[in-house]
Amino acid sequence: MKGRLQRPPDFTGGRLDSFRQVFVRHGLAGLVLALIFVLPHPGREALWGVLAPAIQSPVLYGVWGALVLAALSVYSTLRDRKLRPAQLGWIVYLGFLSLWEEWVFRVAIPDLLMGSGLDIKLAFLLASGFFGAMHYFTLRWRWQWCVGALIGGLALSRQVDLHADLLLISAYHWVATFMNTPRPPGQSSRG
Repeated sequence: MKGRLQRPPDFTGGRLDSFRQVFVRHGLAGLVLALIFVLPHPGREALWGVLAPAIQSPVLYGVWGALVLAALSVYSTLRDRKLRPAQLGWIVYLGFLSLWEEWVFRVAIPDLLMGSGLDIKLAFLLASGFFGAMHYFTLRWRWQWCVGALIGGLALSRQVDLHADLLLISAYHWVATFMNTPRPPGQSSRG
C-alpha cells in the first residue's frame, strides 16, 4: 500500500521511504524555521502569548498531552496488533512536528506579516499557502493534498485566533497528522 510518504520516485529519482529522509527533507527544514523565529526574533513575544494557557496550567496540559499520546499509541497497537519502539517514536515525532509547524505557520509567520502591515486574514491565508506549498516540496505530496493542508491550515489559524493556545492547535494537528500518516515511512503494513 502506498501512502503520502511512500510515493514513487520523483524527477530527482529519490523516494521518501525512510524516517531519516523524511526528517532531513521535512523535519529538519521545519526545525530550522522554528528556531529562526524563536532566537533573536521579536516573535518570541507572540510565542509567550500562545504558550500562556499551558504555562498557567502545566499539569492540565501535561495530562492532556499524555492522554493524546496514550490514545494514539492504543489506536496504533489495536490496528497493528503490536506497538514497536519505532512506531512509538513516530508518534512522538509527529507530536513535535505538529508543535513546530503550528508555531511557524499559525503564529510566527502571521505575526511577522501583520507586523509588516498586513491584515490578519491575509496573513493567515499567506502563511497557510506557504504551509501547503512546503508540503509539496519537502514531502512531494500531490497538489490536492497540499490544497487540503492549506484549508486545514486556515481552520487551525482560526482556532489560534480564537483561543491563542499553541498546544491546543498542535494537538489537533498531531491527531490529524497521525491519522493521515499512521506509520513511519517504509512501514506500510502489519508485520
